Amino acid sequence: MTSTLDPELTVSDAEDVSARLLDSVAALSYDPMQEVDWEAPLDPEQFGLNPEWSTLYGTDLWKEMTPEQRVTLTRHEVCSIMSTGIWFEMILQQMVLRDQYCSDSSSSDFQFALTEIADECRHSLMFAKACRTMGIKAYIPRRLSIELGRGFKTLAVSEAAYGGILVAEEVLDVMQRDWMRGENVLPLVRTTSKIHVVEESRHMTFARQQMRENMAGISTARRKSAALLIAIAARVIVSNMVNKDVYAAAGLDRDRAVREAKNNTHHHVMMRTSSQHLMAFLSDCGLLTKPAAAVYRTIHMV
Repeated sequence: MTSTLDPELTVSDAEDVSARLLDSVAALSYDPMQEVDWEAPLDPEQFGLNPEWSTLYGTDLWKEMTPEQRVTLTRHEVCSIMSTGIWFEMILQQMVLRDQYCSDSSSSDFQFALTEIADECRHSLMFAKACRTMGIKAYIPRRLSIELGRGFKTLAVSEAAYGGILVAEEVLDVMQRDWMRGENVLPLVRTTSKIHVVEESRHMTFARQQMRENMAGISTARRKSAALLIAIAARVIVSNMVNKDVYAAAGLDRDRAVREAKNNTHHHVMMRTSSQHLMAFLSDCGLLTKPAAAVYRTIHMV
């Protein structure tokens, strides 16, 4: 598969995009500590995320669960996803900061990159406070995933780094667009989702532009290598989104819940749907190679 990107992309293209993004930041940004009603009581009947996004929705086990168990499960699932978001946002911040090290601080690229890092710091604090408000402790990724993340943030550069960033942001973006509109979802989750969606849309635009710039004119070997690395990063991120311990927290048989979640065709369809725009972009970049697509299939993104 070959890239359809324009090989004549210039530095001014990226500068124009970043300048527009900085204007957007000035026009519309949020302070989560002020925008979220942290003191509002939590309605015991409201979910942590739209039930349709639960990993068990549509399974036999879901049908057996009490309404209280369903609410509890979705709250733990959303906190697990938020915890994974914090983990990857910390990786993201280090990669972006390294990418901009000793760059031209007068450029719009540099200034938006640092703005993105500031956004991510606020988002991480927002997610952490949301989980604490729901009375749920952070879910930590598996040890192997932590070490793989450590390696990725240290070694990934250029299109691979921004590709990994884009994967994490795109998947969560589709989910949160549903959560922010969910009438049966906690207002706390709806508001934090809205803030994240609005501000991450700028981050995704920046990541796409950085990828276009870095992909222009690269060798086939480098493109194929980046494609596989981005896919592996996606697998690590997605496989850690919902920690297996969320099922025990809802009073469920953990082993049975893990089996049913793994075979839940409804959730597989939701994941493929949420990944359509991302896969189209990666294909356009020449980054949806056969080996990469095989990795994405293991997590139901294609």
